[in-house]
Amino acid sequence: MKSDLDHKPDISYESPGKFEDTRFEKIHNVIFKNAAEASIIVAKEIADLIKSKQQKKENCVLGLATGSSPIMVYYELVRMHKKEGLSFRNVITFNLDEYYPMRVDNNKSYHYFMHQHLFDHIDIKEENINIPNGTVSIEDIKQYCIDYEIKIKNSGGIDFQLLGIGRTGHVGFNEPGSHINSGTRIITLDHITRVDASSDFNGTDNVPKRAITMGISTILQSKRIVLIAWGQNKADIIKRTIQENISAEVPATFLQNHTNTTFVLDQSAASELTRFKTPWLVGDCIWTQELKSKAIVWLCQKTDQAILKLTDRDYNNNGMSDLLAQEGSAYDLNINMFNVLQRTITGWPGGKPNTDDTYRPERASPSKKRVILFSPHPDDDVISMGGTFSKLIKQGHDVHVVYQTSGNIAVTDDEALKFAEVANDFVGVDAAEINFSSVIEFLNNKTENQVDSIEVRKLKALIRRRESFGATRCIGLQDKNIHFLDMPFYETGDIKKKPISDEDIAIVAAIIAKIKPHQVFAAGDLADPHGTHEVCLNAIFAAMKQLKSQSYMDNCWLWLYRGAWHEWELHEIDMAVPLSPDEVLLKRNAILHHQSQKDRVMYQGNDSREFWVRAEDRNKHTAILYDALGLPEYEAIEAFKRFDY
Repeated sequence: MKSDLDHKPDISYESPGKFEDTRFEKIHNVIFKNAAEASIIVAKEIADLIKSKQQKKENCVLGLATGSSPIMVYYELVRMHKKEGLSFRNVITFNLDEYYPMRVDNNKSYHYFMHQHLFDHIDIKEENINIPNGTVSIEDIKQYCIDYEIKIKNSGGIDFQLLGIGRTGHVGFNEPGSHINSGTRIITLDHITRVDASSDFNGTDNVPKRAITMGISTILQSKRIVLIAWGQNKADIIKRTIQENISAEVPATFLQNHTNTTFVLDQSAASELTRFKTPWLVGDCIWTQELKSKAIVWLCQKTDQAILKLTDRDYNNNGMSDLLAQEGSAYDLNINMFNVLQRTITGWPGGKPNTDDTYRPERASPSKKRVILFSPHPDDDVISMGGTFSKLIKQGHDVHVVYQTSGNIAVTDDEALKFAEVANDFVGVDAAEINFSSVIEFLNNKTENQVDSIEVRKLKALIRRRESFGATRCIGLQDKNIHFLDMPFYETGDIKKKPISDEDIAIVAAIIAKIKPHQVFAAGDLADPHGTHEVCLNAIFAAMKQLKSQSYMDNCWLWLYRGAWHEWELHEIDMAVPLSPDEVLLKRNAILHHQSQKDRVMYQGNDSREFWVRAEDRNKHTAILYDALGLPEYEAIEAFKRFDY
């Protein structure tokens, strides 16, 4: 199979039958290795259109989206304005939607978002900015929406419409059930949409129930449409949109009718497309070891059979006859795959001393390793690898936990107020390092959009810090091996964070240089609702790249764990660490030390379960999957993937 990733894709539209090698896909799409690379290409197409219109002395009318997906596109447009002289003087913009009711000065509004990420940094004329007004009276909404449509038409129509996509398949806020002929209107938000937005509003109950949105018909009248989607959370809805029939239940499928639409995806968002998930069903494959592992695990799960029970007929009937011909027989394929998976299992995550490690996931020497366990938030360590964490300590390794951020925004005001009142009663105002009476007054009078004061942030960070000490002591780690980086990018007091800086990277590099680890464990789960994990991981990658010339890095291996949202696929796992029932209980108890995160998880994404429940369910599910393949049966398994940095 030819991969889009073998070259830099061209995102210009091509008609169906010319753009892909499979009968499954109904919308032109291109896949990039990551969102950053894709965003630059999308921004370049927008910039080229703006400049083309300038040469013709014409206005360029852009339809713009909000949410996390287009932020990097806007960042690149701002960069081109400041560094390359790209002017927006001829640009007229129309935003897709806005919450209702919503004041323009509310930092959760899309008006605020667009000015924060784009408009305040470019030379666009204020009168050319059009964003639905969330303060229009309900009596005037209908006429306001009609006028919005008229204004788009009077501007010449939208030349380029940038879209994101929600998990319900909404574009704009056109939720399931939206009609293909719908225009700009007020709508009621789907519950899933409100859950997905809950982390921005500190809870689902605070998310507005309604919104003003451009309609499907309005969007489809755009001359050019580019829909962008990043991350694993979008993979299912992207597959439904691109491969299933048009349906109002998935409004984005109406884009199949548009004559100039391209979906721009990263690998994670494209991962459920047939040509990526099961390419052997599409055409001939180059059978790498990774692809063989993926295919055979899939075949076991499809036929509900253990590896060693697969037959020649199973392979032939499921698109793998060429693999069978290449390898000779099902027997040979099955034995080889069984051995590959069996060798991932180890009770010695730091390596088993004085043994032949040829087929073990970790080295036998040095027998006592220096280990850094990076944790983006103050609880990811025990949530994601609490059992492995405990084994490493019990097996005598020099384990250090490094908490990359303070985690203060995940502490509720009520929780902070409780601690402040207790501290104030106990120590008295004059003796306290923090003026607790001031904290209490701030929290009791905090307004809707107010960012936490420095003192409140410090208190919330201390709550997370002390919970971390409790959890790591439960695991068996000494306090001296706990490190708090408080990376600057995180310390905004708000949900939105600053971009990663050289200072952030230098802080991470310094702790690595100090410990000189043989093993580094880091969070490879990029599905957290606000991207903190991704920023923290990128800081680790950058720091390790900087230090690569140091001799101690020659013997340093990087292992990635996944957090509370997704687990590695079986074919991706390089090390599977089994947990006993007692180790599962120990892990649960460690997680429960994070009391501020219990019962009311603030940033849980689309999963309402508490973190300890998610962790146990995920680890037990992984063990069940191994057992179903005919491998040993365990209570639970924590999974890791080795990364070559």
